[in-house]
Amino acid sequence: MTPSHRKLAAGFTLIELMVVVAIIAILAAIAAPIYSDYITRSKLTEAYNNLAAYRVSQEQYFQDNRSYATTVPTCGVAAPTNLKYFTVACVASSSTAYIATATGIAGTPTANFAFTVNNANAQQTTGVPPNTAWQKPTPNNCWVVRKGGSCQ
Repeated sequence: MTPSHRKLAAGFTLIELMVVVAIIAILAAIAAPIYSDYITRSKLTEAYNNLAAYRVSQEQYFQDNRSYATTVPTCGVAAPTNLKYFTVACVASSSTAYIATATGIAGTPTANFAFTVNNANAQQTTGVPPNTAWQKPTPNNCWVVRKGGSCQ
């Protein structure tokens, strides 16, 4: 005796599963670079914040001592240390002028980035990673915040 009604198989076909996998792969290919860029931009804030705070400290030192330097080329205020993605250094070209630089640490996503600020609060992007979409701004009078050279 053969049943006249067969039970239909439930589930997904291989084609349906392949379409879903292809859609997920396309979304991941779009999202991964955007997320990576977002993470890099968030790490650049360490340089911006520390240079801005360092400049304020230098101005306070200048108000008290009428000089940015203890002895040229040593700046009056010690540069911030123990940063995760940048090193900050300062060079006083005279008792009334200095340039503070934040340089990305090699081996981190911030490698090759470099930013400066001076006693006149002139901000510049002096380095960006080579062979990427990161560019120095034009005119170079700010700290780059996005690929393509855009500033705040």
